Amino acid sequence: MREAQERHRAPAAGPVAVTDHGLPDWLRPVADAARTVRAQQLSRFLPPRNGGGRQSAVLVLFGEGGGGAGPELLLMERATSLRSHAGQPSFPGGALDPEDGDPESDGPLRAALREAEEETGLDPSGVQLFGRLPRVYIPVSGFVVTPVLGWWREPTPVAPVDPAETARVFTVPVADLADPANRATARHPSGYRGPCFLVSDALVWGFTAGIIDRILHFAGWERPWDTDRSVPLDWRA
Repeated sequence: MREAQERHRAPAAGPVAVTDHGLPDWLRPVADAARTVRAQQLSRFLPPRNGGGRQSAVLVLFGEGGGGAGPELLLMERATSLRSHAGQPSFPGGALDPEDGDPESDGPLRAALREAEEETGLDPSGVQLFGRLPRVYIPVSGFVVTPVLGWWREPTPVAPVDPAETARVFTVPVADLADPANRATARHPSGYRGPCFLVSDALVWGFTAGIIDRILHFAGWERPWDTDRSVPLDWRA
C-alpha cells in the first residue's frame, strides 16, 4: 500500500456499483465464498475492537491472460524505499482518503480503485467490482484492510506510475499459484511463519499470500501442498 500523501479531490460521488452479473463461470466460486466467509477464516489478526488502525483497502483483481494463460491475478512489487512493507509483492492498494467516503460503506471500494490507478495506471472503467472480503488487520503497520474483489472485464496496459512507490507490476496465473511446486511456508526472523508463493521471480508472502491462500481454499482451487517445506525471506529464484 502506498505512502500517505496530501491530495485534494472532490467529495465522493454516488454509490459504487458492485455486481456479480456476467462474471465468467470460473470466477463464481470466489463470488460465492465472499458472501459467507468470516474474518476469522481469513486471518488470526482481526481489527482492534477499540476501532484503532488505519482504514485501508486493496484490489484483488482477477483477469484472463492471453496466450492460453488462463485466469490470473494482478500484483505489484513495492519500492524498496517505502516505510511500510518495502520491497514486498502486494495487491495494489492503500489507505482511505477522506474523499473516498465512509469506511463502512463505499470508501474501501473507491480507495481500492483509486490506489490501483495511482500505482499501476489501471483504468478503473474496465474493472467490475463483484464483492469484498471481511476486514483484517496487519499488526506490523497498523492497517485495517478490506480486500475488494474485481473482475478485469476490459484489460488495459499497466506499469509502475511512480518508481518511488512501485518497482514492478505483473500478473500471475492462478494455475501457478495453485501449483504445489510453487508453494511453501515463509520464515521471518521474528518467528513469523505463513504461506508463501514462489512465482514470477518473486516471493509472495505476508498479508498478500495469506489472502491468496484463503481464496484458493474457499474457491476450491487449492491443491495439496507440502506445508513442511519452508523458505527464508531472502529467497531468490
